[in-house]
Amino acid sequence: MKTQLNILLGGLGLFALQGCKAPQAEQSVQPNVIYVFPDQYRNQAMEFWGQEGFREKVNFRNDPVHTPRLNDFARESVVLTSAMSNCPLSSPHRGSLLTGMYPNKSGIPLNCNSSRPISSLREDAVCVSDVFCNAGYDCAYFGKLHADFPTPNDPERPGQYVEDRVPAWDAYTPKERRHGFNYWYSYGTFDEHKNPHYWDTEGRRHDPREWSPLHESGKVVSYLKNEGNVRDPKKPFFIMVGMNPPHSPYRSFNLYKNQPLDSLLVRPNADSKMLKAESARYYFASVTGVDRAFGQILDALKELGLDKNTIVVFASDHGETMCSQHTEDPKNSPYSESMNVPFLVRFPDKIKPRVDDLMLSSPDIMPTLLGLAGLADSIPTEVQGRNYAPLFFDEKADIVRPTGALYIQNLDGEKDAEGMVRSYFPSSRGFKSARYTLALYIDRENHKLVKSLLFDDEKDPYQMNNLSLEENQEVVKDLCAEMGKVLKEIDDPWYKEGILKDMIPY
Repeated sequence: MKTQLNILLGGLGLFALQGCKAPQAEQSVQPNVIYVFPDQYRNQAMEFWGQEGFREKVNFRNDPVHTPRLNDFARESVVLTSAMSNCPLSSPHRGSLLTGMYPNKSGIPLNCNSSRPISSLREDAVCVSDVFCNAGYDCAYFGKLHADFPTPNDPERPGQYVEDRVPAWDAYTPKERRHGFNYWYSYGTFDEHKNPHYWDTEGRRHDPREWSPLHESGKVVSYLKNEGNVRDPKKPFFIMVGMNPPHSPYRSFNLYKNQPLDSLLVRPNADSKMLKAESARYYFASVTGVDRAFGQILDALKELGLDKNTIVVFASDHGETMCSQHTEDPKNSPYSESMNVPFLVRFPDKIKPRVDDLMLSSPDIMPTLLGLAGLADSIPTEVQGRNYAPLFFDEKADIVRPTGALYIQNLDGEKDAEGMVRSYFPSSRGFKSARYTLALYIDRENHKLVKSLLFDDEKDPYQMNNLSLEENQEVVKDLCAEMGKVLKEIDDPWYKEGILKDMIPY
């Protein structure tokens, strides 16, 4: 029976050429999928990491946040300790999430704005939503997308960008670029969390003047209830919810306003004297608000009797350093506060709750989601990530676990006479293993090594002691060998240009 079911689900990929439609009899056995990923939410900012059953699985102290809904959700889920955002920036991660490819192949090596035409989700890529659509799913996207190159296509002001800022960051995504999402309530990127805006399926703009995560959770609940007949109730659904908070700016902090900063910035590598320190109160308040919004979606699933056949994932695009490592940059670094993100998966009666140290990378998410839904046979051949769904169903599954995760940092490259970015500079590559973190930085002119970071994350979990490469040659050799394998496999610019080939065996 199980074999027949797998054949049935895998075969749904054959309906790709039939306008995203499949027979209703086959759809009835398919699980629903909801993927919720708030922006800039670090793994350490979840209360349950300090509770029994979880704290003994990690070597860090959790942030002093209140996340009651996530605490309960974690006890019903497979919770990963070591999910990694390989290129910890908003757009590059989203490119990997949607396509299952690294930034050099997804089309998004840099954050998307109107001065970077080289950074935009490939229109020809088969995205996770395309596959679900072709398998007979109703597909809905809510919230922040930030994966498109903004163009002058404002539905209300033809020939103009949707904002007047130069360069423009926000974007409207027309129907032909929505990759199988037939329900749309989204925007590019816009950071007024209490004054958000969205474009709906038909391109109409909405300005609800409500804190964005709660507004989005309300829209998701309305979609689940099928208010206005917005989805086919006979079809399974695939929902992605890109909440913007706890991304900055931070402007709401009542729950934490009277707590001393030293009681909030508990990581020993955090500097409470930095100007940004006051933002900790706002960041943690946003974390708690996201927890509440996420809970509303979970409540609706249960009330509607949809929870048992719905895979729910809670994750993020990257973390937030929040005064750690004396850096003002909240992301785009190999530090654990930046790379290590939440990844929790609940599938009642199908997945047994536990904590797992699987080092999931951003491109692995897309094929793993498809695998969890029984669509492994429909994973596009171009996908670079791995399907680790078998490990979620069975921690002893016969599948090779990754030895680590690649770290990628790209910067603007050459610009033309109009100031448009026409290439990107691969400024740093690194590798995070179970024990160590290594990052190598090069100069623009000669691609020579100018900086290195090496941490023993087992002995130094807060990465406060940058180790010498020369004094740890064997460790560096092993890490470079693992990094070289991945860089070659994904056809990364460092491999193609032979960058630091005296250190990295390609």
